[in-house]
Amino acid sequence: MASSPTSRGASLWDLPIRMFHWLLVALLGFSWWSGEEHLIDWHRLSGLTILALLLFRLYWGLVGSPTARFARFVRGPGAVLAYVRGKDSTPAPGHNPLGGWSVVAMLVVLFTMVTAGLFAVDVDGLESGPLADYVSFEQGRVAAEIHGFVFNVLLGLVALHLLAIVFYLVRGKNLTAQMITGRSRTPDAAAQASDQARPWLWKAVLGAGGAALIAVAFARGFRF
Repeated sequence: MASSPTSRGASLWDLPIRMFHWLLVALLGFSWWSGEEHLIDWHRLSGLTILALLLFRLYWGLVGSPTARFARFVRGPGAVLAYVRGKDSTPAPGHNPLGGWSVVAMLVVLFTMVTAGLFAVDVDGLESGPLADYVSFEQGRVAAEIHGFVFNVLLGLVALHLLAIVFYLVRGKNLTAQMITGRSRTPDAAAQASDQARPWLWKAVLGAGGAALIAVAFARGFRF
């Protein structure tokens, strides 16, 4: 007997968001490994792919499904304080007010790290990012230092993210399972089910194609 939509849970995260999340996790791990092993070509390719993912996430935050949109989860200070104090009486499906700002912080840090990497130059001047020709050697070295420093900041944010996952798991909310299946069994997701059914495929393909083309332009140093 096939399971009913209710038994499977309400739709919460669309496929593009879930693919973005898990591809980003994999690519960040690969970028760290390739950097440690001095596999610069692979490190550069991974960084450019992360750039494409980030560009897609910005686009999807404007046109994607409701829980993916910044307008849904980026809330003002009042909403954040109400959530922290436990006075948020109308929780929306998806990111809570505090979690929404953690997403913004993560995206800002990732964009900063990738941007610095585009201009970075190694200490010998032998390896560099695709835009390093636009800056001096000294500026490229500063970019490399920023690239490394921001990566450490990112590790701190990842640690906080993992702690939040454990915190909610203890309270009976499996965020990891939700990001894998895209579904939630919690009551606050019920109203989202119909919204998530709207077609998104053509928008996702358009956004992914545009993000890839922009990343290629960066990879070529805007030289065509």
